[in-house]
Amino acid sequence: MEAFGLLGQALVRVCAPSSLLLMAAGVAVGIIFGSIPGLSAAMAVALFLPLTFSLDPSMGLNLLVAVYIGGISGGLISAILLNMPGTASSIATCFDGHPMAQRGDAGKALGYGIVFSFLGSVFSFIILTFAAPPIAGIALKFTPVENFGICIFALTMVAVLASGSMLKGVLSGMLGLMVAMVGMAPIDGIARFTFGNRNLLAGFDTLPTLIGIFAISEILATAEKMGSGKALETVKVNKIKGFGFTWAEFVYQIPNAIRSALIGTGIGILPGIGGSTSGMLSYVTAKNMSKHPDEFGKGCPDGVVATETANNATIGGAMIPLLVLGIPGDGVTAMMLGGFLIHGLSTGPLLFVKSSDIVYGIFAACMVCSLLMLLIEFFGIKVFVQALRIPKHILMPFILVLCSVGAYATNNKIFDVQSILLFGLIGYLFVKFKMSSSPFVLCFLIGKMVETYLRRGLMQYKSFGAFFKRPIFDVFFALAIFIVVWSVYKEMKLNRRKMMGEAKL
Repeated sequence: MEAFGLLGQALVRVCAPSSLLLMAAGVAVGIIFGSIPGLSAAMAVALFLPLTFSLDPSMGLNLLVAVYIGGISGGLISAILLNMPGTASSIATCFDGHPMAQRGDAGKALGYGIVFSFLGSVFSFIILTFAAPPIAGIALKFTPVENFGICIFALTMVAVLASGSMLKGVLSGMLGLMVAMVGMAPIDGIARFTFGNRNLLAGFDTLPTLIGIFAISEILATAEKMGSGKALETVKVNKIKGFGFTWAEFVYQIPNAIRSALIGTGIGILPGIGGSTSGMLSYVTAKNMSKHPDEFGKGCPDGVVATETANNATIGGAMIPLLVLGIPGDGVTAMMLGGFLIHGLSTGPLLFVKSSDIVYGIFAACMVCSLLMLLIEFFGIKVFVQALRIPKHILMPFILVLCSVGAYATNNKIFDVQSILLFGLIGYLFVKFKMSSSPFVLCFLIGKMVETYLRRGLMQYKSFGAFFKRPIFDVFFALAIFIVVWSVYKEMKLNRRKMMGEAKL
């Protein structure tokens, strides 16, 4: 009951007009940063961090929370409208969100994304508010071995993402792993595949790689159509009412949303894995559990709901280890840790005792900022979809400039701008050879984590066989084997049906 009292008092403080105005501005700026390919929630938080010096601790931290929430959700806008994820966590939103936009349902796709982003956030914040300490205790039991098991399970999802051809999907995934291996090896620091180039010692940065694979490849494909004289498809925009979907459609998505919120919150609690992984895992889980998996990748709302619920649920999950243990769950919460230090606050168990007003102020701010995000994006839907009416020959050069600036701003290196061109060409070749880029992206994101956790686990337990004495690892390893076997079986069954159909003809 004490928690309810503290939360109620915090809500009164947070809902003061000056506080609401500041948080609304933070959410709006976060949405803008998140929706522009090349910028990110991390950049927005980094930009606002010095501004919190002049604010009291509670207001300053609430502002950072507002920017964080807006930044993660904003990524869905460009992912759906342009097939260019504004943030890494919205990668899987492209797979079904953009096909929905192409058939005229951009408003509906945005509506699904906005509503379930809100619900995913609220779900994780409720867990954050009332169950943070015990959940953080469970997370502490995850050693590198358990994290390695999660990563192996995630890698096997390549078999699910490999739509059309298992072989092409595996090749795409292997290329992603190869790119992830470039640079200094974790633990021992041996340089690999650098070819004497000092810029490659740190490997390829995530943001430029994803900008290239999605945004630059889309620009190249559009330029090819324009150069060949082909008429570009005119995207119609259907009229929308409210959020674009019916009450029955909303109710239908609830099981998918609950499952995805659990995945997102769970992944968020584990430091270092992140929203991009939770979004991809939720997407492939939704595809596996669906009665119509063939519709995924062609404009299925289930895919948008799964991804956006999960990546926003990751926010609350990532804040649990930050507040309870002082361990950032992802890059953005690492910057927020800096915000605590700026104001002389130490995160950890004592924070709940010494500064309970600030902690519950953050909890209240999370709830209020989620509502502000819902309202701002709802009133912006009809404005957002107008981006589809901008002529491609005007829009694409503008996006190219934004992508280049965003890539350069990541590390202030011209090498990152060169990287987006390289990966843009790779993404363009994926399109030409009808290969899915999603296995590449998944393996690239998880590749370094797999090696790091494997090496740390071997250092701790001396042999790989000892991993199987850890029950949680055994569960994930068994699930990984099941996914591979099931996917191979489905592929063989599909090929057999095709052969029988051809024989009848």
